Amino acid sequence: MRYMIRVAFLTAAAVLCVACHHKELRGLSSPSQDGKTYLAVMDENGGRCGPIKVDGKVWPYSVGQAGRIEPGRHTIECGGNIQFDIPQGVVFKFDYWGP
Repeated sequence: MRYMIRVAFLTAAAVLCVACHHKELRGLSSPSQDGKTYLAVMDENGGRCGPIKVDGKVWPYSVGQAGRIEPGRHTIECGGNIQFDIPQGVVFKFDYWGP
């Protein structure tokens, strides 16, 4: 019986943790405090690719700094183009440039 209670508690804790952060292929998203949508580019793909561009425009924020963005599909460029989706009302931390 004690074992079942412990398993139930750990399962509930894991569900709550997953509700706070969501890992996706290209990064990690968590709810924003104000309900608006943000992007933070956490890595500059090795740093030898020129300026980071999002949707064809130079991304004006520093690595790790979140900036406002519209939810939906976006293209990031730095040594190649990658499309990814940002849900509404989150801070999306883009951190994976790989295939």
